[in-house]
Amino acid sequence: MRKLIWALGAAALVSAQLITGGADAAARRPLVIGMALEPPHLDPTAGAAAAIDEVVYANVFEGLTRLDQNGAVQPQLATDWTVSDDGLTYTFNLKPGVKFHDGTDFDAEDVVFSLNRARTSPENAQPQLFSAIDTVEAIDPLTVRITLSRPEGSLTFNLGWGDAVIVAPESADTDKTNPIGTGPFKFSRWVRGDRVELVPADDRAMLGKVTFKFISEPSAQIAALLAGDVDAFPNLNAREAVPQFQADPRFEVVVGTTEGETLLSTNNGHAPFNDIRVRQAIAHAIDRNELIQGSEFGFGTPIGSHFAPHNPAYVDLTNTYPLDLDAARKLLTEAGYPDGFKATIKLPPPAYARRGGEIIAAQLKRIGIDLEIIPVEWAQWLDQVFRGDDYDLTIVSHTEPLDIGIYARDKYYFNYHSDEFNKIIADLDKTSDPAGRAALYGEAQKVLARDAVNGFLLQLAKIGVWNKDVKGLWHNRPIQANDVTGVSWAN
Repeated sequence: MRKLIWALGAAALVSAQLITGGADAAARRPLVIGMALEPPHLDPTAGAAAAIDEVVYANVFEGLTRLDQNGAVQPQLATDWTVSDDGLTYTFNLKPGVKFHDGTDFDAEDVVFSLNRARTSPENAQPQLFSAIDTVEAIDPLTVRITLSRPEGSLTFNLGWGDAVIVAPESADTDKTNPIGTGPFKFSRWVRGDRVELVPADDRAMLGKVTFKFISEPSAQIAALLAGDVDAFPNLNAREAVPQFQADPRFEVVVGTTEGETLLSTNNGHAPFNDIRVRQAIAHAIDRNELIQGSEFGFGTPIGSHFAPHNPAYVDLTNTYPLDLDAARKLLTEAGYPDGFKATIKLPPPAYARRGGEIIAAQLKRIGIDLEIIPVEWAQWLDQVFRGDDYDLTIVSHTEPLDIGIYARDKYYFNYHSDEFNKIIADLDKTSDPAGRAALYGEAQKVLARDAVNGFLLQLAKIGVWNKDVKGLWHNRPIQANDVTGVSWAN
């Protein structure tokens, strides 16, 4: 057996509990965090919306493992684990004495229930996380054995996603509206259209009430910060206001990285976008630098495939289809559209989509593609685009970490199908060697770029603005989270 004991991580957890254990809950200061989007519900195991995890990940719900702000795997409800030599058996030792917020005990049976529920539920947005799992067994109340059908080198990473958090059988059915987890904060109230409130669940919390305030308009985000109505916007949409906040001594401004691959998502199953020449023409017509300057005020990194530039396995493919309007028009003519065509683009609320959509429409107009811009709310986007296949083009940022495997799904809203790509992903699933995985990630990126599956636009920057006395908010965003478990006030 190869034993992987996360002693430092476990010690850090104990240390944090000792430090905060003596804190007077009544004296803890509250914190108001601004968010652009309101979640559709609060169960991270039953939805794709990033806003769900932004409220509850690590704060309310915990998993066997978790991802820290650098994207590294850390222990959470599991204190350590062992892996068999063949890579097929993982044995997790669980943290003792843990309770859910309703007072019920956490034990191995909850892990068995949660993982079996997650890997069989049609509502779970990330079924590939669990695809290698064959069985989950409770050896005793504090020991769980997971047996795989094939090696999965990223299992502990996968178990750190919000889609894999541990829920209780007694409360799982109502977690969408009344989430009950094991985290240091517990759900208090949801005022629809306005805010979600969490309160300390135990002495691990260093804050008092935490309010997640939903403010979609960039100008309103700026006003809320300046007025002190919001203490922090960990992911500010109002890029244009960065110089203003940098010059104001009341605030700290941090520019970090995200996992947000921002795409001109394309319905490969709808004509004329099922013709690769049309998709290639669109790729040749996109001016990423103009887009980044116009929609993100210069913040963001151009991408040429579905992969984060800060990842060691990234391949720069931005020049696969360089800006070339003559080449774009020629491809459209070859595809049978010498005069272009009309199509629709549905834009969800984020500023990168609404502002970016106007710029993309203007760019495609130059080659004869006339786009009707249709603004939609987030719930409409999920219903019509993500689930309903009722769209031509859209702009959205995919913020899940290392999610290139979504292109291998049989039914996904891109409607892209490639045996070559699927084989690469299948080989990736069977490969645990880091160098081998990096090579396969590179091949996968090249296939997507070559096939111009989507318009690969930019990697979102994370721009955080908060009161200078707020300490511990994440600088980077490797996962969809506003983790406040380590946040405190300096004064």
